[in-house]
Amino acid sequence: MEGTALSVPGKSGKRRSASLHGFSCRPGSLTGREQIADHAAALGLQVIPPGVVRANIETIGVNLVACVGRRIQIGEAILLVYEPRKPCEKMDAICSGLRELMKNNRQRVLAEVIRSGTIRVRDSISVHSPPQT
Repeated sequence: MEGTALSVPGKSGKRRSASLHGFSCRPGSLTGREQIADHAAALGLQVIPPGVVRANIETIGVNLVACVGRRIQIGEAILLVYEPRKPCEKMDAICSGLRELMKNNRQRVLAEVIRSGTIRVRDSISVHSPPQT
């Protein structure tokens, strides 16, 4: 399974490359643009712009919930996707009803940085086998 890192939000809201060096203990969130587009359509919106749902990385072409328990490589970084993220009340501030749509694994996932590295917009995403226990 492969996909693409579509956008990486910057502090100013602009898309940029992200360096994950030194953040091995800090979780990050990833979301798929396809899922966000489905939510926008269900809410009668034309689009929910990139970056608005507050994910660290937005992707296209990868079922992120199916990656729970797996390692993914994006650019130079390797992440362990460890759980779907629970939607918070901030999602309803974006659009009333968005939080409810995001329940039951229909939104972001959380990942831990296993190997630091640079992630650039349009980097490919490779999904690896689950770690051996």
